[in-house]
Amino acid sequence: MTSLDTVWVFGDQLNRAIGALSVARPTTHRVLLITAADKIASRPWHPARVALYTRAIEAFASELRDAGFNVDHRHAASMRDGLTAHRAEFSPASVFVTEPNSFTARRLVTELGCEVVESNQFLCHPTVFNEWAGSRKGFKMEDFYRWQRKRLGYLMDGDAPAGGEWNFDEQNRERPPKEGRDRWPVPVDIWATTRDEALQRLEFFVTRVLPMFGPHEDAMLADNWHLAHSVLSPYLNLGLLLPAEVCDRVEAEYRAGRVPINSAEGFIRQVIGWREYVWNFYWRHMPDYASLNHLDARMDLPPVFTGDAPTQMRCVSSILDDVRARGWVHHIPRLMVLGNLALIAGVNPQQFTRWMWDSFVDAAEWVMVPNVIGMSLHADGGKMASKPYAAGGAYIDRMSDYCKDCSFDRTKRVGEDACPFTTLYWDFLLRHADRFVKNPRMSTQVRAAQKLGDAEGVRHRASDVLRRLHLGQI
Repeated sequence: MTSLDTVWVFGDQLNRAIGALSVARPTTHRVLLITAADKIASRPWHPARVALYTRAIEAFASELRDAGFNVDHRHAASMRDGLTAHRAEFSPASVFVTEPNSFTARRLVTELGCEVVESNQFLCHPTVFNEWAGSRKGFKMEDFYRWQRKRLGYLMDGDAPAGGEWNFDEQNRERPPKEGRDRWPVPVDIWATTRDEALQRLEFFVTRVLPMFGPHEDAMLADNWHLAHSVLSPYLNLGLLLPAEVCDRVEAEYRAGRVPINSAEGFIRQVIGWREYVWNFYWRHMPDYASLNHLDARMDLPPVFTGDAPTQMRCVSSILDDVRARGWVHHIPRLMVLGNLALIAGVNPQQFTRWMWDSFVDAAEWVMVPNVIGMSLHADGGKMASKPYAAGGAYIDRMSDYCKDCSFDRTKRVGEDACPFTTLYWDFLLRHADRFVKNPRMSTQVRAAQKLGDAEGVRHRASDVLRRLHLGQI
């Protein structure tokens, strides 16, 4: 009897349409899945992430068995040990593997002599991205996004963008709704672990939530952890959903007249624009990119993030409660509250990256390294974003209801009750004035900071805030 070849599937490739598994058949291929103890024990992962990851792998193994595949779901000390034991037991002529989604895993499968098959889990493979990027040193995500729209055909009317505009950002920055909060449909507060369940979540989003997504995609509410967001990122990152099928459904709802263009465009931009840009940015700049610290940020991760200290900052407290409850908040709390605090406080970027990676169910190295090093903390010196996403309490007040009933006053930058975000924002501009005064997107704010009559008071208050933040006393 001829031995079967093996398709080794990683835990974030859980879809029969991905890469090597797409051409596998029960009569010709055995499937290997490995749950590695050292991976699970390597970091203090959020419990929800561990549960989602392990249960999704188990569910996929069952799905493959139901389809007739011989599945070896092997629990091993490490990925290397799992493959070694599999080869010893089954002697496959070849072990095929789809390009893994991390730099380290790709190096591992090469060392182990696997036959590596090109991945189709994303819509723009790095080889295609590199052809587009060429030798240019910098390029905007918006340029990439428009190229993606034309290349893939999403929301295009011939050669023109649907609705006459490439993006509708100006319509998608509304403040949180003050009335009718009961109209926001609540997704099931348990993570889906199978493809069928993930497809149900997709349908829930496009039919119930997507029409309201655009205007409120940047808004935050203390009593609503999801607002108008899809909450689909964990399923895309595990492979339970594929980006094309998600975008196809969104476009179908728009073409049927059930979703406004600003909501459809805003969501598709997140998927084919930002998500694919981050994915390719990771492969273009790793591994050295992860160690960058352009702003020389040295503060150790404050205990408020690790749960070792409470905080009177209502926005931070509320968001961290949501993170601890389910391992997920949407992109604005991540960027403009948690990341913003780490940026203006000068938190070490590698420590903050590790915390974000550990804390979210949809985290992966390719997601967190570019988003934290480049987007949140500007630790790459502007390779990804042309300006740091620093903001004071005024922004948080405008886009949320967190400032209501907070112990701090977002309008003050000095004094005991001054909002730490407001104080640290102005102090950040003063500390880094020489770096950003010539930045066309920052120069106005920097010059305003330099003209403050209470600059010394800001520095004094900032020093106290940083000391108390380090001690877990604010």
